[in-house]
Amino acid sequence: MDEQDGAQTPDPADDDVCAGRRSIGARRSSASSEAILEAAEALLLEAGYGGFSIEAVARRARAGKPTIYRWWPSKAALLLDVYHRQKDEPAPDPAASLEDELVTFVVHLLRFWSTGASGDTFRAIVAEAQSDPEARRALKAYIDSRRQLFVERVACRKAAGTVPATLDADLVWESVIGLAWRRLLSFELAVDADRLRRLVRALLAGLAEA
Repeated sequence: MDEQDGAQTPDPADDDVCAGRRSIGARRSSASSEAILEAAEALLLEAGYGGFSIEAVARRARAGKPTIYRWWPSKAALLLDVYHRQKDEPAPDPAASLEDELVTFVVHLLRFWSTGASGDTFRAIVAEAQSDPEARRALKAYIDSRRQLFVERVACRKAAGTVPATLDADLVWESVIGLAWRRLLSFELAVDADRLRRLVRALLAGLAEA
């Protein structure tokens, strides 16, 4: 999975990005779509990935399959919206250091994945992407959107002089997300904040000099 595709240098003057207010995408708000998302989330929690299908979601939500496919072209797209619905991610603190931002992000992510159905939901998305090209595209689009937001925030920090101009934001992102995903997929979600901080500090120091 190449997360370098489409990387752009953002305008550091984008106040929303630098203040941590940029959204990763709007959520649907209609009663029908909410009912489908509720049904999908409940089904995944009860039946797991093996029992999850568009047909089963349609039955549970009392919705037509064409309606679901009109809004979600694939099972992965629906799973991603279920994941977004579950997610409660704190906005980055623009006053915090990059080290603090990354440690807070990983700690929150690991704790989020270890509670409720969120970890299983994202594992299901990754599993679906192994065999479904549409799922791979949906997952890559999600990953790229998150990476781009991080790259933009690092550009803001470079403009403010709070991180070295030589820091490779793409490599930082790939390394941190690689760590988080390995923990998720190997079911190792226990949080050791001190160890994570040492890892992040070493990573930032090494990549700033690369």
